[in-house]
Amino acid sequence: MHALKRIGWWRIALALVIAYFAYNIWAYWPELLDALSHVSVTILLVAALLSLVNYVLRFVRWQLYLAKLGHRVPVGPSAIIYFAGFAFTATPGKVGELMRGALLRDRGVPMMATGAAFVSERLSDLIAVVALAMLGLLTLPFGVPLVAAALAALIIFAALMTQERFLVAMRDRAAAAEGSKVAALALKPLQLLLQVRACHAPRLFLIATVLSIVAWLAEGYAFHLVLDAMGILVATSTAISIYNLSLLVGALSFLPGGVGGAEAAMILLLVSFGATRPYAIAATMIIRVLTLWFAIALGGLALLLVENREASAGRATDA
Repeated sequence: MHALKRIGWWRIALALVIAYFAYNIWAYWPELLDALSHVSVTILLVAALLSLVNYVLRFVRWQLYLAKLGHRVPVGPSAIIYFAGFAFTATPGKVGELMRGALLRDRGVPMMATGAAFVSERLSDLIAVVALAMLGLLTLPFGVPLVAAALAALIIFAALMTQERFLVAMRDRAAAAEGSKVAALALKPLQLLLQVRACHAPRLFLIATVLSIVAWLAEGYAFHLVLDAMGILVATSTAISIYNLSLLVGALSFLPGGVGGAEAAMILLLVSFGATRPYAIAATMIIRVLTLWFAIALGGLALLLVENREASAGRATDA
């Protein structure tokens, strides 16, 4: 038992997921090859471009959040730092993306602001994913309770965000309570919530929501293109719903990057709409490579750029 605790529950779950998909790939290999052969290079390139649209729109939203918090980072360096965060997307809750804070700190952005922007991103993503999942809500199995739970969480969080006086009073009380360990623990989360609240001013909230919906709509439409190429005939709205509901399941699984949870939900939903298991697996593999793993690869390249710049700056300083 102690050995299992050291390994971590999510590592065990991830290993089981990988084993499950490895078995399916081995068992359905001929059918998978047939399914994959139906997707042209053109479709793959268009789907990858739609994923890029998603990443760019999310970066624009990130810049707006930083600006609202009083930190205007030049677009070029900020973009490289933002995309470098994608290298750590496959971490539980995507918390690895917070490494942007270490890089932005050198540009005068405190970790508290980075954390507030990060939390605001996750909330905005959740709103968009839930909204898009609701496109085909009535036709998606198990969709109603999942979306209802997410909406309830959003309502509670939104209600808390409106209570500025309460949050300020709690922060001031925590700051004044010298020697109290509980107050010290509560102080930073309260400060963070106040900065998150600033990112949800009405005008910025509206802009961020539109950017988020368009961003996740782009990836959902890429999924539709892949399904259509394979001959899996579902409505565009249904394809977008399946994709976003699967992302929601992945997020609620708390597995790194939603890996396993999102894929399992996607396959189950596609099969429920008449796709054969090999074709459902193939479609899921393709879209996850073109979205999640494409983002991680792009993040790795951006991280290399960051490291090269820092190395160059270090050599220049030494000289």
